[in-house]
Amino acid sequence: MKRHFLKTLAAAVVASLAYSGAALAADITGAGATFPFPIYAKWAEAYKKETGTGLNYQSIGSSGGIRQIRAKTVTFGATDAPVSGADLDKDGMVQFPAIIGGTVPIVNLEGFKPGELRVTGPVLAEMFMGTISKWNDSKLAALNPGKNLPDQLITVVHRADGSGTTFNFTDYLTAVSKDWADKVGKGAAVKWPAPTSVGGKGNEGVAANVNRIKGSVGYVEYAYVKKNNMTFMPMQYAAGKDVAPDDKTFASAAAGADWFSVPGMGVSMVNAKGAESWPISTASFILMYKEPADKAAAAEALKFFDWAFKNGKQMALELDYVPLPDKLTTDIRTRVWSQIKR
Repeated sequence: MKRHFLKTLAAAVVASLAYSGAALAADITGAGATFPFPIYAKWAEAYKKETGTGLNYQSIGSSGGIRQIRAKTVTFGATDAPVSGADLDKDGMVQFPAIIGGTVPIVNLEGFKPGELRVTGPVLAEMFMGTISKWNDSKLAALNPGKNLPDQLITVVHRADGSGTTFNFTDYLTAVSKDWADKVGKGAAVKWPAPTSVGGKGNEGVAANVNRIKGSVGYVEYAYVKKNNMTFMPMQYAAGKDVAPDDKTFASAAAGADWFSVPGMGVSMVNAKGAESWPISTASFILMYKEPADKAAAAEALKFFDWAFKNGKQMALELDYVPLPDKLTTDIRTRVWSQIKR
């Protein structure tokens, strides 16, 4: 039932929220990360019903969102790869988190159900580097005793566009694998070393390619795992035990975040040490100008996020995102939004 609703909602929102130059003046325009698109779509549908104001959001990837807000073609940009404090100051922008979720490794491997195939961070890094090239590799076999792992090549599916999901995923691999850190590193776009690598545009494209390619492994935001009923791999969290992705394990990772310790609130939550923390958790961020060209549009965007913070928590939880705590949203209003001229 929930999967059917998500598919219907996504199809409707793609049609109704796609950016259009003919959008009503009162409508809000934004662009960027595909990671939070399912919850922004759900919030937008409810907000439109309640207020009559629509959200025209381009789900084009974090790098695209940063380009769009810098070009001043949208009221807000959305990115999962936080912009540095120095760049925010240079551009005259503020940045704040809007939602918390998790990036999840997914596979298309016959005979395995969601959560059955175990992996660790270092082994996952070797798979994406191509040094582990087959599913029956001894390191995967050692983590999955008694499982029938096939003598089959691993196809790596990654983002083809500049992506905050990629930033989050490679930030984690960099934290747990020195080899990955030395040879690949982290970023919204990286040079993927595995010879079998295949790109997909957006979380949607990665999910579609993994569903299509037998023996593949990829990474997407968890809402796309649920929407597409995909086979995910549980991960070892920092304390060394297996953990599955859901709103509780994402919340555990976020619990210790000191949001204002980093300029622009760009805190990394990968490999968090909280009990039962999902190790590839992240926030998705909003970028806005301190002195917007259209102050009325900026005011409308803040009204939307204010409404979402107050009324959208249950919607977020239904999609296994984590809404921001009230104390944090109060701090965002007083310490961040107060810098935006309206």
